[in-house]
Amino acid sequence: MAYQTVQQEYLQIPFVTRAYTTACVLTTAAVQLELITPFQLYFNPDLILRNYQVIFLILGLLLITNFLFFGPVGFNFLFNMIFLYRYCRMLEEGSFRGRTADFVFMFLFGGLLMTIFGTFVSLVFLGQAFTIMLVYVWSRRNPNVRMNFFGLLNFQAPFLPWVLMGFSLLLGNSIIVDLLGIAVGHVYFFLEDVFPNQPGGGRWLKTPFFLKMLFDTPEEDANYNPLPEERPGGFAWGEGQRLGG
Repeated sequence: MAYQTVQQEYLQIPFVTRAYTTACVLTTAAVQLELITPFQLYFNPDLILRNYQVIFLILGLLLITNFLFFGPVGFNFLFNMIFLYRYCRMLEEGSFRGRTADFVFMFLFGGLLMTIFGTFVSLVFLGQAFTIMLVYVWSRRNPNVRMNFFGLLNFQAPFLPWVLMGFSLLLGNSIIVDLLGIAVGHVYFFLEDVFPNQPGGGRWLKTPFFLKMLFDTPEEDANYNPLPEERPGGFAWGEGQRLGG
């Protein structure tokens, strides 16, 4: 009974959030069990650019897996998982509700931009920066939400990424990761939410059609009149005019 409840709760998590958080947890578990090592996951642009003879699929996996590892199980891992799950789900159930393809496209756009920027700041794992990007986009789209950080600070949602950066600084972590996530999140937010509404602006980010075909269910036509065999119950056998009467 408890297993069915957990399974039901798990399946109620939106698709993208469920897939990404599950991949992160499984990747960390595999590292903890020493099935793989972090050296097989980290982002190494020199390796990717120089070993051009390596199978293209392996290179693609190297570009993806560095977003899935948040370090060994501990406070930092749990902290990142909580924020990743919370804000990824709120985005998917909020401003991206019914727009799974657009949400996946944001992942692809943010991941690509982060990978390019990451080559200049020597970051080997980009998962934390990706989480900050999600937090930034959510915070800018919910500017009036009041936040409370560990019961110590009260502030409006747009300040949340900066509060997290300050918290990272207090813990002795590098803030380059947070700055990268904020920068990429701002680029996406500007191109998607700000620039299209400016005089002379336009929408530069357009979700490819194949993503919409894969992830979005077609909208029902309100004017569509189904055939009798498509209606609930099928044909209305026995109904109609009486013969001879």
